[in-house]
Amino acid sequence: MHALAKSMRRHQLPWYFGATFVLSWGAIVLAVWAVTGGLSPTPEQFQLTIPVTVPAMLLGPATASLVLTGVVSGRAGYQELWARLLTWRVDGRWYLFAVLVAPVTLAVPVFVLWWSSRDYAPRIATEPDRTGTLAMGVVLGLVVGLLEEIGWTGFAIPRARQHYSVLWTGLMVGVLWGVWHFFVNYWGGGGTNGGVPLAVFMSLWLVSVLVGQLTAYRLLMVWVYEHTGSVLVAALMHASLAAFQFILNPLTPGVPQQVYPWGQAASMWLLVAAVALTSREEMTGPRRFLPLHVRSPQRRPHGSRRRRR
Repeated sequence: MHALAKSMRRHQLPWYFGATFVLSWGAIVLAVWAVTGGLSPTPEQFQLTIPVTVPAMLLGPATASLVLTGVVSGRAGYQELWARLLTWRVDGRWYLFAVLVAPVTLAVPVFVLWWSSRDYAPRIATEPDRTGTLAMGVVLGLVVGLLEEIGWTGFAIPRARQHYSVLWTGLMVGVLWGVWHFFVNYWGGGGTNGGVPLAVFMSLWLVSVLVGQLTAYRLLMVWVYEHTGSVLVAALMHASLAAFQFILNPLTPGVPQQVYPWGQAASMWLLVAAVALTSREEMTGPRRFLPLHVRSPQRRPHGSRRRRR
């Protein structure tokens, strides 16, 4: 047991990512199997599993973060995580950026495509209960944002920043964050591919993960966190993305499901490029601050002795 704890302290990021994937994917497999009796549900069966699979998936990042924080830093680690979660006194412009960047970058491509074809009508325009759709989006966003960012920003981001720049931290965590969504997209793809072969559908999805909107958005989230040190602001930024994806993304199956995400990814990458051009040193430079209980233990020089008091 001591060797396991020592390994967790020494290899914090690999343990976090491994635990997050195992917990989330394992919970999804168990949930789908329990509801449908197999791992290839029909679109109708997939809809039945959503109330189980989504909460099960979301517990992975939060659980991995809380367990590893306890092992690595104990009570002091929990206090420090709680303090960052309650950090709300930040410049108002960061709140504006965190809340508005998602609806702008998501809406522009959808509205442009909608102008050319009704197949790209956003959900809010096609649902009869628009108030309910808005409310559901907000609630979903807040739950998703909080549970995920206790893990991604609460644990992974500050530790990755010990070794990598904002740019590389965002790219690494963003890609892994996208891959983490694989199983939900795999089973959900059966209901949204609209005749497009699932293998083609998932191949395009995998490429979109590597260069798509989640990677770009995570990079922007890391940049915002670098300026605020607030898990709360990160959770709100994530909540905004999840909420407006639910509210704005078209529901028409088939080709539209392959087109509009690329437009959204392009708009986000344009924003990343603008940030990189105006904040190059921040994106590639060293970290400004680091929470006490995230720092690696200091090693004494070889041959040095501890002073006696």
